[in-house]
Amino acid sequence: MPERADFLHGGLRMRLVVGLKYILDPEIPPRDFRIDEEARRPVQGRASLVISPFDENALELALQMKDRDPATQVVALSAGPASSEEALRKALSLRVDEAVRVETDPLGEPDGEQTALLLARAVQRLGGDILLVGRQAGDWDRGQTGPIAAEILGWPCVTAVSRIEAADGRLRLRHEGPDGLEVVEATPPLVLTVTNDEANQLRIPKARDILATRSKQVGRLSLDDLGLSPEAVPPRSEVTRLYVPVEEHQCEWIEGDDAEAKARALADRLMALKVL
Repeated sequence: MPERADFLHGGLRMRLVVGLKYILDPEIPPRDFRIDEEARRPVQGRASLVISPFDENALELALQMKDRDPATQVVALSAGPASSEEALRKALSLRVDEAVRVETDPLGEPDGEQTALLLARAVQRLGGDILLVGRQAGDWDRGQTGPIAAEILGWPCVTAVSRIEAADGRLRLRHEGPDGLEVVEATPPLVLTVTNDEANQLRIPKARDILATRSKQVGRLSLDDLGLSPEAVPPRSEVTRLYVPVEEHQCEWIEGDDAEAKARALADRLMALKVL
């Protein structure tokens, strides 16, 4: 069997697995955002569901790799409820090779660590070489799933990747580091968390490809298929309270006979409020 790096020269069919999370549209107007405080979760209401924005960037990077090497396979993967299949159908309309949903009904709404375990096990089951996920989900913004999945898989992880190029049998990854842009070279297997960039905005599907998805099937994997039970995938975090904070505004007029008196009164008031 050829080395993994040979895929860059057409010697191996790479399988790229892209994790997609289906969430409430982050662009919903604040006036329409509602929370069920008892259930400790947002209420969909009139909001639409969308693929998490950074996951869209990850999907586009995978599709660009497929454009450059048609032998590359792209698998869209989501761990979530039945509604997640809409995200997978959008991926199918963009001509991914497979779309698979991990059924999470026994777990409720999985947290980041649960999701990481499910994705990692699914990647092993599907035979993926690279797992791409958004750098963080557009709802909870925790940024945990990619690195934890890498730890479970025992694979290197490169975070905040915005572009991927193939060069000399390796991948050249543009990574946003604390000191600016960096180029990291690596070979699969890898986990990549993807950030947004002008070069990785998700393409628009063609009308004929949207229609073609009606005849395509979304694969499903149960916990049992992954060798897991609900007891083996306990939540690692708990939301104890979720609410929309109430903003209060107050205004005080500073009185004084002249500018000097007003300045003195202002300083006294700031001292009383312990601002100064």
